[in-house]
Amino acid sequence: MQTPSSPTLLYKLTRWLVPIAALLVFAGWLYISPPGLLGKADSIGYAVCHRIDQRSFHIGDRQLPLCARCSGTFTAAAVGLVFQAIVSRKRGGMPSWKIGIPLIAFFAAFGLDGSNSYLYLIKQLNPGAFPQIPNLYIPNNTLRLLTGSGMGLTMAIGLYPAFSQTVWKDYDQRPAMDNWRKFGLLLGLILLIDLGILSESPIVLYPIVFISTGGVLALLVMIFSMVWVMIMRQDNLFTSLRQMWLPLVAGFTLAMIMITAIDLLRFQLTGTWGGFPLG
Repeated sequence: MQTPSSPTLLYKLTRWLVPIAALLVFAGWLYISPPGLLGKADSIGYAVCHRIDQRSFHIGDRQLPLCARCSGTFTAAAVGLVFQAIVSRKRGGMPSWKIGIPLIAFFAAFGLDGSNSYLYLIKQLNPGAFPQIPNLYIPNNTLRLLTGSGMGLTMAIGLYPAFSQTVWKDYDQRPAMDNWRKFGLLLGLILLIDLGILSESPIVLYPIVFISTGGVLALLVMIFSMVWVMIMRQDNLFTSLRQMWLPLVAGFTLAMIMITAIDLLRFQLTGTWGGFPLG
């Protein structure tokens, strides 16, 4: 088992190979992705979202990098991760069942609205399809945003303690989301952001572009960093982010490989950086 304090030969090799790989992958992504900061944000959204124009918010005539549902999901995830990092540093306990109940409800609402919305899309593209299955209601971007935000909050509250349990040597076993006050404050903050998004004010939407795509990267980097730590048998060996630089760079590299590969495949199939064509 390798440790940050007494590196093995494998660790010494990866200290050089992983940063080089990160630079090469990042340079390749910069080359293939659309120009400009908004173009780069589009390419991140392109890897995880259908980006259908009618199901997205816009800054003027320009579509956001993520659809309404994904904008809510990844914005809430980013806010939730940062919030817990500030108020629940290194806590690795999962929330109690009392807080778990609304999270389950958020998950169910996400699944219900997503299924209803997908059924509506199928019927739009194929009139007469599934006549025996009625839509529960007409889907809209407001519901997509709100249910996406609930799912993003759920993901953040689940991932943050899992990350702490995996990487920190001195993690706090108390729940990261341990009381209604924290939960209510975080939920209120996300709802306030959602109201700003629904206003479609450019003052709000421009930051949301980078918060939401940053949320995509944050989730992927955390997940792939955890995978790297487990593969390298470095579980619970770190006490600071400085010590974790190699797993984080490795997680970033794997995240960018995934994003670049999906971007290339999707562009090859559709020939556009926009949303999936509807016919």
